[in-house]
Amino acid sequence: MPRSVLHTHASPRSAVGFLIHAAEIDGGKVGPRRNLTMPGVAVTVGEQIEALRRVAGEGPVRLIREAPDEAVWAIVQNWPTRFSAERAHALGFRAEQNFDDIIRAHIEDELA
Repeated sequence: MPRSVLHTHASPRSAVGFLIHAAEIDGGKVGPRRNLTMPGVAVTVGEQIEALRRVAGEGPVRLIREAPDEAVWAIVQNWPTRFSAERAHALGFRAEQNFDDIIRAHIEDELA
């Protein structure tokens, strides 16, 4: 996957928060259109690597090996790269504001 392609991410912690918030929200506020685009952080692979470097240092970054996978690329190449989560935000759904926070959540939740 090219390092310059944007994709939107949220941590598993945020995904669980989305589900809990959805279970507690007043359905009347959502209205008849029940589908929502959840918030997240749009970053490139290069930006993800730089966030990893800032949060965890050079050691983990040195473990990264670029190995293009055509099967994966065939799946993700047409995914949307930017979209609006305005309705979700208005309904109180929240995610991380940057990829550094997603890495920190991973370290706290999975490696601590």
